[in-house]
Amino acid sequence: MTPSSHNIGFISTRFAGTDGVSLETEKWATVLERMGHKCFYFAGQCDRGADQSHVVPEAFYRHPEIDKLNQQAYSGSWTVTKDARAAHPELAHLHKDFFSIYVRPPQMTRRVNELKEYFKEQLYEFARRFELEILIVENALTIPLNLPLGLALTEFIAETGYPTIAHHHDFHWERQRFQVNCVNDYLAAAFPPTLPSIRHVVINTVQAQQVASRYGISARVIPNVMDFDSPPPASDSYSETVRADFDIRDGEYFFLQPTRVIQRKGIEHAIELMRRLDLPAKLIISHAAGDEGTEYEQRVQEYADLLNVTVRFEADQVQSRRGVTADGKKIYTLEDVYPHADLVTYPSTIEGFGNAFLEAVYFRRLVLVNNYSIYEVDIKPKGFRTLWFDGFISNSALAATRNALKNPEQTLEWTEMNYQLAKRYFSYTVLQYRLESIVADCLGYQV
Repeated sequence: MTPSSHNIGFISTRFAGTDGVSLETEKWATVLERMGHKCFYFAGQCDRGADQSHVVPEAFYRHPEIDKLNQQAYSGSWTVTKDARAAHPELAHLHKDFFSIYVRPPQMTRRVNELKEYFKEQLYEFARRFELEILIVENALTIPLNLPLGLALTEFIAETGYPTIAHHHDFHWERQRFQVNCVNDYLAAAFPPTLPSIRHVVINTVQAQQVASRYGISARVIPNVMDFDSPPPASDSYSETVRADFDIRDGEYFFLQPTRVIQRKGIEHAIELMRRLDLPAKLIISHAAGDEGTEYEQRVQEYADLLNVTVRFEADQVQSRRGVTADGKKIYTLEDVYPHADLVTYPSTIEGFGNAFLEAVYFRRLVLVNNYSIYEVDIKPKGFRTLWFDGFISNSALAATRNALKNPEQTLEWTEMNYQLAKRYFSYTVLQYRLESIVADCLGYQV
């Protein structure tokens, strides 16, 4: 280890798969390792090497113990309130029906505290085992999906004064499901905590304004990035069969929706666009619904059937690594799929930043964007040339899309310009400059 090399510990509920937090963590680790540092991982699920990982299953936010706590914390139901009142029958005669229903059962408090103490022991062990000098907490002090872990991290940092970078992706006030709860005291204490050794990093300027307003915290903005300094490799023979395997026929357009199938992705807009374009095309959705259930996926399929639009859900054939499915079909990566798409649809209503947008720019694809708030504030002003609409598919968006699909020369010009803009604002080089500054700030000397 050189004098400027440091051991850095990443902490989150999960470092595995293709969710946004795992992907951004991988990018940060890549840049930190280029700078000479060594990275280690603490999580409930982790696909990093065993010799650099400390896995505590209860840290995963879908662990049964944590799932049970979350159901009580965010249900806002009378059942939870009745459990709380049943624990203290001597007070029953004092309660009235108009008392708040947001009451926490004492047994839940006890279990949260037990798990918090357990996580603290594991965090001390993680720090000792890998001789850590800096912690980077990825969203575990931001979105309250594992309350005991967030509380344990807060106490661990308070007890040790560890230099910590809290990398925030999604705050609880940005999600409706957390607005009704019986754990506001926990949220105020740990999501996020205000401790002197924590440097806060957010991914957009709206979040920076919010944490300043709500907590008096000064947060740095580091947007999501991609390696625009290294262009994507040319397609090889393996990916030549992408269009055929997805049943894209000669003369048909290939529209790619490279997101999970969840409500805020607004996939209905892509379907409506296809119906009203009235051009031969198929929409390929590359990701599964994930942890948020399949009800919306069913809605997307029914809406596509209603409008007679062909939508294919191909999550089984688009994975993080190449391979073969159980029934013998080729598995492609997103890197295999993007270059074959004629149009990337990104009609999200809410995004923390816009990973799929950056991916489309990286692979020099034409992209259709809904004008979601972070896009309008942090991305659009940079000068990107896209097809866009503002909340609904307008006639002007239809005309622009039709014109772009029929004028590939214009698309080439736009995508090249977009790539150069992204290289300037959202590249690994930009990330490295920001991390050098914040690591130096954490350790109190020039690294």
